[in-house]
Amino acid sequence: MRIGTFVLAGQYPGQSDREALQRALRTAEVADEVGLDSVWLAEHHFVPYGVIPSATTLAGLLLGRTGRIGIGTAISVLTTAHPVALGEQAALLHMASGGRFTLGVGRGGPWVDLEVFGGGVEALESGFPESLDLLLRWLNEPQVGAEGNRYRFREVPVVPRPADAPPVIVACTSPATVELAARHGLPMLLGMHTGDQEKAEMVALWRKAAQDAGQCPDADHVSVGVCQVADSHTEAVEVLRRALPGWLRRGLTAHRTVDDRPRSMRDPLAYTELLCELHPVGPPQLCADRLAATAERTGITRFALLAEGSGELVATETNVRRIADDVLPLLPEAVAGAAARPRAVSSRAVRATG
Repeated sequence: MRIGTFVLAGQYPGQSDREALQRALRTAEVADEVGLDSVWLAEHHFVPYGVIPSATTLAGLLLGRTGRIGIGTAISVLTTAHPVALGEQAALLHMASGGRFTLGVGRGGPWVDLEVFGGGVEALESGFPESLDLLLRWLNEPQVGAEGNRYRFREVPVVPRPADAPPVIVACTSPATVELAARHGLPMLLGMHTGDQEKAEMVALWRKAAQDAGQCPDADHVSVGVCQVADSHTEAVEVLRRALPGWLRRGLTAHRTVDDRPRSMRDPLAYTELLCELHPVGPPQLCADRLAATAERTGITRFALLAEGSGELVATETNVRRIADDVLPLLPEAVAGAAARPRAVSSRAVRATG
């Protein structure tokens, strides 16, 4: 099993942007130090829900600060980025890091971002397949031109062009996006708001669509979740109850739709309770059991776990260390070794990946 951390850089009540970013940086550094598999960086614009406006920029910084761990975007919003510009950045990071970078992309939401960066609702509702196709061509071909509805340009050479394309993963929240990812043979990133049953159904849909498209029916999907390790279930839940609702309330309320369409917002406390029920929150054995159960039910053996749920720098660092030191050794051997990444790692990392 490959366990990584999901970094939002959420700005909790009373915190500055700098404090949120410092916690994000430290999370990645500690994850590398203790032998976790990967760090996944979320991207958001104009909201304190997360203060990383460019996941690729922060990925470049972290690839320079770390020496072993994989760094991925979860996700870079393709709807508000030019596919060629994003492809150039991904190729550069992939080559400069020796293959430690993964590009995660997604549609994003109906937010004011679409107005600020251009494209509007049409880019969100119908432009994603064109953008994804152009991005993948850029990462895999020596020269690329475009004659689509949104992008039209003469053929130009791809520079830099790596010998092997960087891995790409697609955030999926709808059947249409699941099927799109499957047709391209791209693994899915599945969000922390969904439980094992829904994720298993999405994996099944992906497999069928991949087979129908002539793609391999197996892929290394990633399940996003929350992990809070404590000596008891009550203690872990209380940490999240104290911190998450305030952050969620402030962060989610700040989202503005591009066309002022009505939107509903999850109840922050109810959402916190849901996350505590779905994910590894509690003592080490419970956390290990929930990870193993998700792997068994869904077939997914890669995880991106939010460790900053406390909102505190020192507590987040401690949580990351406990995931590596206390939880990973408890995973069943057959599960823990199912998909270990084949690269040189520290002795602790070998234990962490089984």
